[in-house]
Amino acid sequence: MNKPLRHGPGVAIVCLLLALLSACSSSPVTQNQGGAAPASKPRPAQDGAPDYFKDVSQIPDAVPVPHTGAFKASPYRVLGRNYNPMKDGRNYRETGLASWYGTKFHGQLTANGEPYDLYGMTAAHKTLPLPTYVRVTNLDNNRSIIVRVNDRGPFHSDRIIDLSYAGAVKLGFAEQGVGRVRVEGIDPVAWQQENNPGYLVKAQPAATPPRPAPASSVAPSGSNVGLYLQVGAFASDQAAEQLRSQLQGMVSAPVFVSPIEVESRTLHRVRLGPVNDHAEAERLMETVRLANLGNPSLVSAN
Repeated sequence: MNKPLRHGPGVAIVCLLLALLSACSSSPVTQNQGGAAPASKPRPAQDGAPDYFKDVSQIPDAVPVPHTGAFKASPYRVLGRNYNPMKDGRNYRETGLASWYGTKFHGQLTANGEPYDLYGMTAAHKTLPLPTYVRVTNLDNNRSIIVRVNDRGPFHSDRIIDLSYAGAVKLGFAEQGVGRVRVEGIDPVAWQQENNPGYLVKAQPAATPPRPAPASSVAPSGSNVGLYLQVGAFASDQAAEQLRSQLQGMVSAPVFVSPIEVESRTLHRVRLGPVNDHAEAERLMETVRLANLGNPSLVSAN
């Protein structure tokens, strides 16, 4: 379905002066292939900041959470130009200008089908898959935030990202309309491992020697039997079961939890297999990585 898109405020300083707003927007255009639901309610004639004060410094950053559903990355066309979104935004890095959008789009549906909240920590990007988490750093003051990309835009050649009003205020460029930023994609699984101890233990401690595997469970190079993938290992059996359930819903290979005792504690390993050959193993590894569910590795069956 078609959906109005916007260029974000900070289109021109002239617009700021004429409208006496902290930001402004050019006329909306129609997205031809965005696939988003239509806007849910009438919009103000011009974009800008809310006319009431709220301390956005207390609004927390978005928390990167592994996405288990389908990503929105379909090609689309806007203003006579075709866009082909990336399939994976975790390694995305770019420096350029950021703008923001506010009251005109507050409550409207984003390209991801979620209501836009000018006080939410979200953003719009032309080609990142939806959703993607990114860190945005203001290069003029070194302030940094994490936002969830759930919308398309800004469709100006000199802008690389459109932030929510709250995001622009926290980065300190809302009044100017635009700011120089660095945008860096985030791997939610790696972020959770770093910031949530115990979330995912991916490797057995080196001090614990691995048990010898039965000869039939280890596939030599070129063999077409006995290949297994380990996606992760958890101290919590519930966390392991949750990942097992998520994986089983998206792959055809058997998924199972294999407990192991390590230094007087139990790790619950989540594994796939057996896999027929290396090509199939590589395909499954890429499928799991793109779903942000981990970085699988080939292991023995023990």
